[in-house]
Amino acid sequence: MEKLMITGGRPLQGTVSISGAKNSAIALIPAAILAESEVILDNLPLLSDVAVYSEILEELGAAVAWEGSQMRIDPSSIKSIPMPNGPVKKLRASYYMMGAMLGRFKEAIIGLPGGCNFEPRPIDQHIKGFEALGATVTNEHGAIHLHAKELRGTKIYLDVSSVGATINIMLAAARAKGATIIENAAKEPEIIDVATLLNSMGAIIKGAGTETIRIEGVSELHGCRHSIIPDRIQAGTYMIAAAATRGNVLIDNVIPKHMEALTAKMQEMGIGIEEYDESIRVLGSSSYEHVDVKALVYPGFATDLQSPMTSLLTQAQGVSVLSDFVYSNRFKHVPELVRMGAKIRVEGRSAIIEGGKLNAAKVKAADLRAGAALVIAGLTVSEGVTEVSGVEYIDRGYDHLVSNLRLLGADVWRQTE
Repeated sequence: MEKLMITGGRPLQGTVSISGAKNSAIALIPAAILAESEVILDNLPLLSDVAVYSEILEELGAAVAWEGSQMRIDPSSIKSIPMPNGPVKKLRASYYMMGAMLGRFKEAIIGLPGGCNFEPRPIDQHIKGFEALGATVTNEHGAIHLHAKELRGTKIYLDVSSVGATINIMLAAARAKGATIIENAAKEPEIIDVATLLNSMGAIIKGAGTETIRIEGVSELHGCRHSIIPDRIQAGTYMIAAAATRGNVLIDNVIPKHMEALTAKMQEMGIGIEEYDESIRVLGSSSYEHVDVKALVYPGFATDLQSPMTSLLTQAQGVSVLSDFVYSNRFKHVPELVRMGAKIRVEGRSAIIEGGKLNAAKVKAADLRAGAALVIAGLTVSEGVTEVSGVEYIDRGYDHLVSNLRLLGADVWRQTE
């Protein structure tokens, strides 16, 4: 078992370059199944989830080749085989295989999602979309069985503005007959990224990034080359880490517009932010003001940054309130921060955070973003060594984390027990 060891108290200084977006990659890789020839994905993050997806595609018969941050996927030999267990059980986003396989083969058997355990991930809106397109969907022994004689375009209204459901329906509808309209669609940048790939493959998708997406189904899709957008959550995590350590860091390869909700809150706290075309500089200071934060669907404050933001708010003066209106139970990092001396209490969907000094401790990550929060907290501690276990969760979303932090001057290392 590996642990991250952190001797904090050092302001982060320098430049860090952001990888491709994890939340795009885990949808773009299964989207390649819909093509009849080779798909090349550039700027791919080197994460454990990406490696699992590579394993899944090879299990289906695809040829997968890696070179640095580029993945070449030849799906021409893919076969429709049941996947009730195995690698799909390791992923929270394994459900994207449902839409991709349904679009390509009109059938699929996929095990229910695994991955981080901060809250069950309902797929009722995904199923609603598949059934509206003409598929029969059943849950048998923990696996979703999908079958359709044919998929036909239709109008689908999502009861919840779900990123996963929006993308999954796009995948299936791209090769359906006729036009599909998704209303109350999610607007996240990763949805635009997936639509861009599909359009490059020959799909006809309009309106991605708005609440209404129109898809004109086509009978066949071809290969293409696509570069993945920068990871806004990874960028936000480094922005928060820079501020929490009172540092001066240039975050490179980022789309500043994607960071607007975080940037606004950081500026409200008194943190210096300088925006450039493809980078953001964060300038820390000796004291920060308390703020109230509400995690919402995009373009609101990202729920994936709620946990790291909690750690930053422990460094602010006064009492801050952080509420999550996307997930109701995403506070598993709080008991671990309390172990480090944080003054936090959870009331319903909100964490009430009183600023104060943190202490080194042995803590455990319960999920991916909780792990990031604990690393940031450890970086602020000036005495002692913070030990963060549960590194396997952190590896799902942050490639090169230790080397990046060390380049910024942090004293961080991995230790094997």
